[in-house]
Amino acid sequence: MSTHVQLEIFEGPLDLLLHLIKKNEVSITDIPIATITEQYLAALDLMQTLSLDVAGEFLVMAATLIHIKSRMLLPAGGDDEADEDEGVDPRDELVRRLLEYQRYKDAASELEQREILTRDVFIRAAPPMEETGPRGFREVSIFELLGALKRVIERLPKDAVHEVTLDKITVREKMTLLLDKLRIQSQILFEALFDDVKTRMEVVVTFLAMLELVKVRAIRIVQEEMAGPIVIEAAAGMDEAAERVVLDETEEKQNGA
Repeated sequence: MSTHVQLEIFEGPLDLLLHLIKKNEVSITDIPIATITEQYLAALDLMQTLSLDVAGEFLVMAATLIHIKSRMLLPAGGDDEADEDEGVDPRDELVRRLLEYQRYKDAASELEQREILTRDVFIRAAPPMEETGPRGFREVSIFELLGALKRVIERLPKDAVHEVTLDKITVREKMTLLLDKLRIQSQILFEALFDDVKTRMEVVVTFLAMLELVKVRAIRIVQEEMAGPIVIEAAAGMDEAAERVVLDETEEKQNGA
C-alpha cells in the first residue's frame, strides 16, 4: 500500500513513553523497562504497518530502551567500568528526561487553557465551531487510537492459510463511506467502524481513511473519560472536506483511466 500519513499530533517518543507509563499505571521513577520496551516496539511495528511516518527519533528511543534493558540484565561487578557504574540506575537519565518533558507538557496544557489578553481587556468571543466538542469530552491521542486499532485487529479471525487478493477499496473510497455514515448518524463508535470488515488490509485502509479525515478537520475523535469508548463525530467543516474528497477521488479515477 502506497498511502503515507504524517500527522502533527505525533509529539515524539517521549510522548509515547508517557502514554505507555500511564496506561500501565506505573511510576515514572520506577519504569518496568522490559514491559515498556516490549509495548514500545509493538507500537512502532503497528505504526510502520499503517505506513505512518516514523521519525528517526522514535527508532533512537527504541535503541535506548533496549540498551537500558541490556544493562539492567548484566551482573553487577566484573570490571573497572562496571565498578564505576555500580549503584547507578541505568534508567536515571531517561527518568530525568521524562520528568522534564512532563513538566513542560503540563505547563503548556495550563497555558492553553488560560484566557490570554481577553480578561478585563476585550469581550471574549465564542470559540470557533470546529473547536468545540461535546461537554465533558476529551480529545483522543494517536497512541490511544493505535491501542484501540490493535484490539480490532486481534479480534479478526485467525486464518491458517493466507490468500493474497487484490485490494479493491481505496483510502478515498473509505473516506467517502465514513462521511456518508456521519450524515446519517451524528456519532459512530470507533469499533463500530470495523463491524463489517473481514481482512487486516481493510482494517488498515479504514483506519488510514479516518486519520486523513481528522487531518482535514472533517471529523473529531473524542472520549468521555480515560479508557472509555472512543467516539467519532462530524466536525463543522465536514461538508467542505467531503467535496474535496469527491474531487480528489474523481481526479484519481480519471488519471487511472
